[in-house]
Amino acid sequence: MTAAATLPAPDLAPSTHRPVPQPACEVSAGGAKGMPRALLRLEGALVLGAALLAYEHLGGSWGWFAALFFLPDLSLLGYLAGPRVGAVVYNAGHSHLAPALLAAASVALGSPALLLGAAIWVGHIGFDRMLGYGLKYGTAFGDTHLGRVGSKSVVERSEGKPAS
Repeated sequence: MTAAATLPAPDLAPSTHRPVPQPACEVSAGGAKGMPRALLRLEGALVLGAALLAYEHLGGSWGWFAALFFLPDLSLLGYLAGPRVGAVVYNAGHSHLAPALLAAASVALGSPALLLGAAIWVGHIGFDRMLGYGLKYGTAFGDTHLGRVGSKSVVERSEGKPAS
């Protein structure tokens, strides 16, 4: 036998002697809580305000603003195909990506009406975030990045926790 064969194998398993680092802020599987949630909702209010100012500055008709403001909520119809498809369709209508592309198309095509539409769309997204409606997870309509929306979850009911 050689000397190498008699040596014990090195322990390559991760050490369990060090404590696991804890996050510096409150984190929950149910979404943002506490100060981060409040900041995200305040951010939504500021986005809504900025969209209203931009719409006013661009000289848009407030009648059209009112008529089109809830148009992105038609994306809720995606939930007719189930929670996974619903979340994808809802998030497509409630992220800033699509109105940013609409604003870029407005500039590229020289169409101010598209820019007004983008301002309305951004205003709607800000309004939703201000109210606590975030982007959806594919598990259920009420599961959002800002926390649970609506009635208590089954887990919260079984544990007796208050809904957030």
